[in-house]
Amino acid sequence: MATPQFLSFFKYSDSLTVVAISICTAVVCEAISWILIYRTNSYKSLKSSIDKASKKLETMKTETVKVTTKKSKTKKIDRVETSLKESSRDLSLFKFKSGAVVALVLFIVFGLLNSLFEGKVVAKLPFKPIGIVMKMSHRGLQGDDATDCSMAFLLIWEIYGTDVAVV
Repeated sequence: MATPQFLSFFKYSDSLTVVAISICTAVVCEAISWILIYRTNSYKSLKSSIDKASKKLETMKTETVKVTTKKSKTKKIDRVETSLKESSRDLSLFKFKSGAVVALVLFIVFGLLNSLFEGKVVAKLPFKPIGIVMKMSHRGLQGDDATDCSMAFLLIWEIYGTDVAVV
């Protein structure tokens, strides 16, 4: 049996295992993001410069609306907008590194769960899915019961917060 022994006496042990592993994975991914991004001085300075530039741009635009537009004001606004775009781009690239590590973790966890629950019904759907949804929910399962749910579909349902009746 793929379920850890301490959960095996529960009626919903497989479903609970999938949910618990996905929650732990979410915590690990958030920790990775915090370590690689949010706690660093580079992120803090980029975030601060974006906030300052946004506020400055907003005040400049409101002042420009009140007063007739001058070329020098327009040039200053363009410079601030350019600075804001560059800082935002740098921040996106900075976050991309962490995103790659998180994606790797998610691929590993999905592979682990897939191997643990291959061919196992882990939940019952409260509806009979149609077409492509049934192919996704019944992926890798034997039998004709369309309400049977595989681990992958439970994981997707959990991520998007939809209610699923577990077996």
